[in-house]
Amino acid sequence: TFKPDCLLIDAVTLPDVHLVQRAIVKGDSLSRSIAAASVVAKVTRDRVMGELHDRYPQYNFRAHKGYGTAEHLRLLDRFGPCDAHRKCFRPIADMTSQRPASTTG
Repeated sequence: TFKPDCLLIDAVTLPDVHLVQRAIVKGDSLSRSIAAASVVAKVTRDRVMGELHDRYPQYNFRAHKGYGTAEHLRLLDRFGPCDAHRKCFRPIADMTSQRPASTTG
């Protein structure tokens, strides 16, 4: 199996990865491997957001892709967070102390 010697990462390090990491600001414009990984990550995220939209259509994930847009925040306020929402996202962290997560699709 292949084990990398070092990870080149765009701007941030990964806390739970126990390999040498090099965080490169604007790494996607300086490294072809980071740029390629960025494209793969975006395509994967878009696919996952489509799947989440199918499971939780009331949140309209397909439109906002999980970003904190005005529409997404409005829908969060209306429906509360679902199981797919990151609990560390500040609007959700604020909400979760007030009401339980929505588990229905």
